[in-house]
Amino acid sequence: MADSNITKRALASALKDLMRQFPFQKISVADICQKCDMNRKSFYYHFRDKYELMNWIFDMDFIKVMDMAPADDPIAALMALGRIMYDSRGFYRNALAVEGQNSLREHIHEILRPLLQERLKEALIDEDSSFYVEFFLDALINTTFRWISDENCEPPEKFLPHFFSCVVSTSKYILQKYDE
Repeated sequence: MADSNITKRALASALKDLMRQFPFQKISVADICQKCDMNRKSFYYHFRDKYELMNWIFDMDFIKVMDMAPADDPIAALMALGRIMYDSRGFYRNALAVEGQNSLREHIHEILRPLLQERLKEALIDEDSSFYVEFFLDALINTTFRWISDENCEPPEKFLPHFFSCVVSTSKYILQKYDE
C-alpha cells in the first residue's frame, strides 16, 4: 500500500508540474510518465486515465481538509480548501478549466452534493432541496473558478469572506422582500 501511494503521489506531482506550464488537454499520459520516470503500465495500474489522476489530486486535498477542519464548521473547511487551491493555483486554474465528462468540476459536484444536501436540509423548509443544492454548487464552483483563474487572485482569506458576505446579504434581502 505504501508503494502504491508513493507511485500515485509521484504521478500527481508530475501532472501538477506539467499543468503549471501546459493546458490539461495538451498533456498526455506519456508526458506524465516521462516527467516522473515511470512507464505507462505503472500509470494504468493506478489510474484509468489522466482525468482520474486529476480528480484523485483533488480528493487527496479534500481529504486533507476534512481531516484538519472541525466537522461542525463548513466555513473553516472551505477556507482550508481555498488555501490549498490558492497555493496550487497553477494546477487548479488549469484543472477547473476542463469541461465535460470526468472533469474536475463534475467531480467536485459529485463530492459536495451529499454534503451540501445534508447541510441545507437543516436550513430549508422545502422538502426538495435539490434545486438549492445545485444552485449553491454552481455558485460555489463557478465563483471559485473565476477567482482562481484571475492572474491576480486574492488570497482565500480575502476572497472567501466576500463570497460568504454575498450569500448572506443576498439571502437576508430576499427573505425580507419575501416576508413583505
